Amino acid sequence: MAITTRHNRMDYRKVRFEDKAVEVQIASFTGKGGTTEYQVLFSVTDTSLPFVNQLQDIQRAYVDVVEKELAGDAVAVFRRYFLSDASNQADMVMDWECDKTFCALSLVQQPPLNGTKLAMWTWFQTDMKTEVLPNGLFAASHNGYTQYWCGGAYNRASNSEYQTRLLLNDYVMQLLEQGCKLADDCVRTWFFVQNIDVNYAGVVKARKEVFVTQNLTEKTHYISSTGIEGRNADPLVYVTMDTYAVKGLKPDQLQFLYAPTHLNPTYEYGVTFERGTAVHYGDRKDIFISGTASIDNKGNVLYPGDILKQAARMMENIAALLAEAGAAIRDIMQAIVYLRDPADYQVVKDFFYNNYPDLPHVIVRASVCRPSWLIEMECIAAVESFETEYDAL
Repeated sequence: MAITTRHNRMDYRKVRFEDKAVEVQIASFTGKGGTTEYQVLFSVTDTSLPFVNQLQDIQRAYVDVVEKELAGDAVAVFRRYFLSDASNQADMVMDWECDKTFCALSLVQQPPLNGTKLAMWTWFQTDMKTEVLPNGLFAASHNGYTQYWCGGAYNRASNSEYQTRLLLNDYVMQLLEQGCKLADDCVRTWFFVQNIDVNYAGVVKARKEVFVTQNLTEKTHYISSTGIEGRNADPLVYVTMDTYAVKGLKPDQLQFLYAPTHLNPTYEYGVTFERGTAVHYGDRKDIFISGTASIDNKGNVLYPGDILKQAARMMENIAALLAEAGAAIRDIMQAIVYLRDPADYQVVKDFFYNNYPDLPHVIVRASVCRPSWLIEMECIAAVESFETEYDAL
């Protein structure tokens, strides 16, 4: 069964596979002259199934989606699994992925809060020439642009600061090998931090110090990012990193989003990331909103202890960021909602159902970098654009 809505050049449909106990949210955007992008979220609907059966159902639903719901030339370029127990589940996921997959891959312990053991997000694109590079980056090329994804990068240095420093330094070298720079070409990063209340300070320190060496400062710009609780299957890994970069952009194709009426610059409270980034192409704008919470333009946490008011302010902040790029909540193709306390799940689920029924999203458990933030959301949106000085994606 499929339910479809359409806005601008984006289609959103929800498909339920009753025989597989899986619900799939598919958002697609087709630009004039460019690729079609799909953001696809897979959620299990039967909480009683063991992990192996939930994984098999998602795998079978994935095959059906590729064969029946997407364009024939659509290829996966990035995939992330949200797991309830990575130490016991990651190997089973990889047994299937190693045989079937040709894309960047991320596995993170962030339990789906509908009571199941896993969910999955996959990003597909059409008309792409793809390859896995010797340095581990996954590349997808089309129309003069090359996109680079890295999924699940980690190391086992002694603490979160050193792990983050090594991750970023290695990534700088990976980009340099492709003729790219961190400051010019990296669009988005994700940092998944084990025990974030303890280890996030090390991530912040290392990122800030590496960024200075790459000309990323409060006087230039930073990179849109999410820093959130998330565990690797290996308990000695305190930080795992995913990244996205685009080669072939002109300097003015990147627009950084601030929403100063609602949010303050992040450096004012000691962190170094952009609130959001819009990538302008000749046929569209792809918009990446960083992890966003209930905060005001002075950097204060709003509505401590009130999950519903925090959720409403979070969405207000996201709407303000999107508006700077000429977009709105209805243009969101994919959203990940993070909750600190699983007891808030039903209230938050009802909040989205009642206020944003067509928002493609999953809700997972993950503490935000400030304990008083009860909820955070990140998202990807797309809107039509006719900037003829740029090539279509």
